[in-house]
Amino acid sequence: MLVVGATSGIGEAVARILAGRGWLLVVTGRDSGRLAQVAEGLRAHGASRVVSLPLDATEFGDAFEIVTKAAASAGGPLDGVIVCHGWSPPEKDRLLSAEETRGVIDANFTSAAIILSAAAAHLEQRSGGFLCAISSVAGDRGRPGNFTYGSAKAGLTAYCSGLRARLHRKGVAVLTVKPGYVDTPMLRALGVGRSWLVADADRVALDIVRAIDRRRDVLYTPWFWRWILLVVRLLPEAIFKRLRT
Repeated sequence: MLVVGATSGIGEAVARILAGRGWLLVVTGRDSGRLAQVAEGLRAHGASRVVSLPLDATEFGDAFEIVTKAAASAGGPLDGVIVCHGWSPPEKDRLLSAEETRGVIDANFTSAAIILSAAAAHLEQRSGGFLCAISSVAGDRGRPGNFTYGSAKAGLTAYCSGLRARLHRKGVAVLTVKPGYVDTPMLRALGVGRSWLVADADRVALDIVRAIDRRRDVLYTPWFWRWILLVVRLLPEAIFKRLRT
């Protein structure tokens, strides 16, 4: 199993569950020191073997090659690829610079699409396995507080939808995960405080692994976000554009 972004809050929590099941894990992260700590923790949780590969996913050549490197490091074909990395700078009260805008799109969409494309080619050859990508409820409708991040996640959601249709006849499942607020370092950096809407990363990770087991197509986690976003999507534009969230 390849977990891209295993140093993220959700990525580490998902990898920890898989380690408890005895999987051989290949994990990536941009911070090599933090990645080594995560890998050591996964070994302690029961992983049969852990290989760590430092990766800056926005280096697109490295991102495209990571699936091949992971398979070579594992000594055989991969059973699944989980893409967890992302980045969201504060944009509630300001417009992002050109550099920040490109960074958000590259981190949340372009790099993920490149990795998923390479993973799709790998899994097509073995006619099985699964792909999982962490999108966001923010991609369901652009909101004034995070529309750049949301648009990048919307692109990722659409990409996964098309990829799912392409790979279905090949026996490869594609899961799109749409978390709401999750208690992770990224969310805390945005200044979002604790509330009933903020879920624990371990709870979200358990939902993700269960959805992978059941070969589901789309997962809103926690479950209530499906109904919240249904209401949000149905709001007329004349009303929605007056909201401040």
